[in-house]
Amino acid sequence: QVQLVESGGGLVQPGGSLRLSCVASGMPFGMRFSFVAMGWYRQVPGEQRELVAGIDAGGTTNYADSVKGRFTISRDNLKKTVSLQMNTLKPEDTAIYYCKMEPTIRFDASWGQGTQVTVSS
Repeated sequence: QVQLVESGGGLVQPGGSLRLSCVASGMPFGMRFSFVAMGWYRQVPGEQRELVAGIDAGGTTNYADSVKGRFTISRDNLKKTVSLQMNTLKPEDTAIYYCKMEPTIRFDASWGQGTQVTVSS
């Protein structure tokens, strides 16, 4: 069973930066991290979880309009890690951030447990 463990959340002042990381383990036979799309999502209590940034197996990225130019998603296939560099943080970026391994033809999606990001002065 795939396990995704996020780290790097915390409290930061507006305008500050944080870097989130997500490490994958327990991948079943036949699944290779480098072949799977990964994403970062966030959720505020009472609201739907939304995509923040995604990166596919080829390294192509996509971002929510609200974070374009401020956030950067990257992956290290050897370390089975996906990261989210968040700069110029705003109070509205406050949320629980989740790492997701996107589903494939053969395997269901997997989610991490989430990490809290709070942007406040």
